[in-house]
Amino acid sequence: MIFVSVILPVLLIFLSGYIIQRIFQLDLKPITTVAIYILSPALVFRTFYVTSLDIQLFYIVIISMLLLVGLIGITIITSKYFKYDKEQESALMLSTAFMNSGNYGAPVILFALGPVGFDYAVTIMVFHSIIMSVFGVYFASRGQNGAGIAIKTVLKMPTNYAVILAVFLHELHIQIPENFFQAIDLVANAAIPLVMIILGMQLANVSTKVIEWKGISVATGIRLVASPVLAYFICLLFPLDPILQKVLIILAAMPSAATTTMYAVQFNAKPQFVSCSTLITTLLSFVTLTCLLNLLQ
Repeated sequence: MIFVSVILPVLLIFLSGYIIQRIFQLDLKPITTVAIYILSPALVFRTFYVTSLDIQLFYIVIISMLLLVGLIGITIITSKYFKYDKEQESALMLSTAFMNSGNYGAPVILFALGPVGFDYAVTIMVFHSIIMSVFGVYFASRGQNGAGIAIKTVLKMPTNYAVILAVFLHELHIQIPENFFQAIDLVANAAIPLVMIILGMQLANVSTKVIEWKGISVATGIRLVASPVLAYFICLLFPLDPILQKVLIILAAMPSAATTTMYAVQFNAKPQFVSCSTLITTLLSFVTLTCLLNLLQ
């Protein structure tokens, strides 16, 4: 059964983080700093060091951008239909256009499709993080020098430099001594479990006192239904590796990205709405992803 073999293990790890945070109320900043600046770069470096650049990677970039443009278009049209103001449109954009491909999507892919799918998922995760750090910041800030802040954010992300270094070494066939690579591998293996626990801890901090059910319902429909459907039709346009096609569709069906909540708080883009969207879409995704994974078998 898909739920038991794929979704439940992920759910239990999220739940462990949720319970720990509810009991101890830990400061998440030091934990996320370790994940962002040490564990994730190691994971990204390992993936790109052992992965050859090919046409499939080119397709990942093109399809990810087409999906982003499509989701932005759907969100703008939806906002016009419901007569949302700029602030509400920005909050809706943060909840719909950016998926949780890192601390949720990658482990689901690992359990569902194995190491090959996982390598694709990590590659996509890196590109999605760049997209979020540019477009996510822009939509959160809207007119508050968003472009400049976005560029600074991108330049601060160590994963981007890990990609450059790994590709450089791989393409020049420079071998890392085995003991050093094993050290990198050891740190990389800790990345996914920790970021999964962090997501559970983040969800424990979400307040559900006031939920805008109408807006949340719209965000949920776009994020969990429209996004994977759109990804499916975009993938049909390209001669993709079947595993990569499944990875792209599954990642498109992920709930709202937790990172956008931080942007919403920083730029005061209705953080309560964005946080609730992340929580609700994450909870509902346990059902929608189970159905999708069954369809893709």
